[in-house]
Amino acid sequence: MTLKTETITLRPFRTEDAEPLWQSLESETINRLTGTHGTFTREQIDTYVANQIKADSDDRASFIIEANVDKRAVGEVVINEIDRDNHSGNIRIALFDETDFGKGYGTQAVRLMVGFGFRELKLHRISLGVYAFNPRAIHVYEKIGFVKEGVLRDALYWNGEYIDEITMSILEHEYKV
Repeated sequence: MTLKTETITLRPFRTEDAEPLWQSLESETINRLTGTHGTFTREQIDTYVANQIKADSDDRASFIIEANVDKRAVGEVVINEIDRDNHSGNIRIALFDETDFGKGYGTQAVRLMVGFGFRELKLHRISLGVYAFNPRAIHVYEKIGFVKEGVLRDALYWNGEYIDEITMSILEHEYKV
């Protein structure tokens, strides 16, 4: 399945998507925004991508964000922690390269994925966590309809500083297409 806007396509993972994902792990900014402390081997990244290609999991839906202009994989968006009994899930997104920030790719990807979660996955509630040092992302999520629910105080320790994580969610009837 693919989902499209004028500028991006959400599509299934392909083997070659391991390379831009691997490259993204070299970015201090991207690691900070995602709270990624760990280090990974190329083999681990290849395995992760292979598992996304299999897509046989009932508790997640994963897509690559592809720029329509050049067919480049610019990020990934995932609804994970799907709880079928309670019709809920968690969304996360990461762009692979800082040069793609500010182009609307993230906004469009989250909007498409939230719609997919409500229509196709039959979810009622989608939540996320965003670090307090990322007001641009918070603004995007609010624009889509996410509501701040609370704060996980000092949830991330980064470069000697504790950072709050803001919990947000959107309910099915709050989604604006």
